[in-house]
Amino acid sequence: MNKPTILLLMLLLVGVYLLIPMISSPRLLALPSQVIAPDENPMSIEKVALGKMLFHDKRLSSNATVSCASCHNLMLGGEDNRGGSIGIDGKVGLRSAPTVWNAAFNKKQFWDGRVSSLEEQSTMPITNPDEMGQQTWHQVITRLANIPGYQRAFNKAELPLSKQGLSQAIASYERTLITPNSAFDQYINGDLLAMTEQQIRGMKLFIETGCNRCHGGATFNGLGAFQRFPIIEHSKYEQRFQFKQDKGRSLVTGNKKDDNFWKVPTLRNITLTAPYFHNGKVKALDLAVKIMAKLQLDKDLSDGQVIDIVAFLSALQGKRPQQAMPVLPY
Repeated sequence: MNKPTILLLMLLLVGVYLLIPMISSPRLLALPSQVIAPDENPMSIEKVALGKMLFHDKRLSSNATVSCASCHNLMLGGEDNRGGSIGIDGKVGLRSAPTVWNAAFNKKQFWDGRVSSLEEQSTMPITNPDEMGQQTWHQVITRLANIPGYQRAFNKAELPLSKQGLSQAIASYERTLITPNSAFDQYINGDLLAMTEQQIRGMKLFIETGCNRCHGGATFNGLGAFQRFPIIEHSKYEQRFQFKQDKGRSLVTGNKKDDNFWKVPTLRNITLTAPYFHNGKVKALDLAVKIMAKLQLDKDLSDGQVIDIVAFLSALQGKRPQQAMPVLPY
């Protein structure tokens, strides 16, 4: 048997061994390259182009200073890297903006999961007094109707110049914001050299620790699951980061049993989306990993284990589609 054949057999044996965690945990999945649009809002090039303009247009806000892109920076991690997002007149929100990258796969939107579709989500910040600050949808649509370029763009997209048409356009654009083909995706699809030895070690530890119980699925967010955070009482972390101050899901449902429940966030592109957690109070990913292990699983990870898991999480950074800035209508 020649050397190339022996080397190939060795690689195959190593690959089978390294893939065992993935076989035993089918919930860790490669990210699809496309999202299936709902029947009531099929995709079109014209809709996406219109949605892209609306997403980047500050004129959707009451004082023309804030756009969707202001809090969801597509040049980076699809959010704004702040503890609380800044809306009109410098108003600071209580929660960290979730990433818009791969949000199209989410079954629930917002940290508290208050809506189920991108169409619903896309309209809510526009009339939020602390975000884009429009008082009524009549004001929004009147402003757009007075811009001839938008009249033409809505007609071209075959959408009514209305709240519904706006929401369908922005949602269509957001369904193109997918980041597949990460090192992890390549690895799980059969390229055994796509991840480093440390990343593979971190992946196995991620599973052995139990992180995948919540962070499973193609977007590593439990396919729309909710989870209490924190589960384990730990006064040191609570005093420092005040995780329980915001009651989360119960503010939507009105049920005290939902206190401190949150939509499980995606781990895709997480190296780009600091600071972490719903209140954005944890700036470093290694500390976030250590906190999660302790508060959710009651496990104390060594520094070396944390470093390996962070290395694995870096393998979840996908290929972001290039974003040419749109020319806004006038």
